[in-house]
Amino acid sequence: MTGFNLQTCARPNILQLIPYRCARDDYKDDGTNILLDANENAFGPSLPASSYDATLHRYPDPHQHELKQLFCNHRNVGAPLPVVPQTPLTPENLFLGVGSDECIDALLRAFCVPGRDKILTCPPTYGMYSVSAQVNDVAVVRHNLVVPEFGADAAGICELLASPAGREIKLLYLCSPGNPTGRLIEPAAVKSVLDHPTWNGVVVVDEAYVDFAAQGSSLAPWVTEFPNLVVMQTLSKAFGLAGIRLGVAFTSPEIATILNSLKAPYSISSPTSALATAAMGAEGLEVQRVKVAAIVKERERLIKELPGIEGVGKFRGGFDANFLLVEMLDAAGKPCNEVALKTYEMLAETRGVVVRFRGKEYGCNGCLRMTVGTPEENTTLLERLAEVLKEVRK
Repeated sequence: MTGFNLQTCARPNILQLIPYRCARDDYKDDGTNILLDANENAFGPSLPASSYDATLHRYPDPHQHELKQLFCNHRNVGAPLPVVPQTPLTPENLFLGVGSDECIDALLRAFCVPGRDKILTCPPTYGMYSVSAQVNDVAVVRHNLVVPEFGADAAGICELLASPAGREIKLLYLCSPGNPTGRLIEPAAVKSVLDHPTWNGVVVVDEAYVDFAAQGSSLAPWVTEFPNLVVMQTLSKAFGLAGIRLGVAFTSPEIATILNSLKAPYSISSPTSALATAAMGAEGLEVQRVKVAAIVKERERLIKELPGIEGVGKFRGGFDANFLLVEMLDAAGKPCNEVALKTYEMLAETRGVVVRFRGKEYGCNGCLRMTVGTPEENTTLLERLAEVLKEVRK
């Protein structure tokens, strides 16, 4: 028994929402109907005939049941201990957004009263949680990950949520694998927060990079067991479809209904839906597996070869994503923000290689975050990083 109660956790005005409906909610198009209900242009789009899908002049499917079922099929696999879900995921467990960023924002609008409620984040972490909170006039409480391992302080989080201040916190965002840490949050830590006996809030686990971790790492199947869990994923990373902007939130049917009620009715375009459907089909998933395997192989190569460069220190965090967090050392062999920042700038400005300086984030002193590229790109990175560090550390 947990302290979660959806009726008192969600904003009252959101619970009372009557979602936008169209005639096709009542009469689904089977391809034979004459569609004169939505004020569409019946003559088609203003594009050369060879360059577009014949249905682009029609509004897209507002519900995306077929695509949602493909996501369910993909994630209805054995979840890691300590929870083995007894109920499979269904389309009723899903919300699709314009990237995970829409999911982040929708949750804030659903659960947080502007100027009153708060969210909890665990730095170092993805910056959009705080940006969206600020846009929605929602305060951010921060409880740092435990350095140097960047694990979640589940006991500390639970203690905070049990305090009087915890009553104002409606959402907890956990990034797993973390950005920029590259480490999975321990499932037991997530479960301990979900089981909190008094906190009336929602745990949001952001799994943007989960397909680069060991198979079965996703907590998405858990949403059938925990009414206050949301698991976000995206097609931008492992599926290589950042350009179509599609994110997904797995959650209870009750929370999914709220999120789907407050979203714009046609936010997922027909081209986006078609490409996502192809990616989530059997052939698309096989292509994804091959490419992820290639990325993991290159990740292992960088893990092996980066420490051989003079001036490269320890890896920080974990190895569960498609990037690495690496220390840059000064002449005394200590992690150094000045060296890291100069290395970042010189790589981009004089060598044409762009990475990310992360040294200002909690626990990341002297660190650069490097995305795993192609074999050719990684070879160039290794060569030019060695050149730049030699110059910077003179």
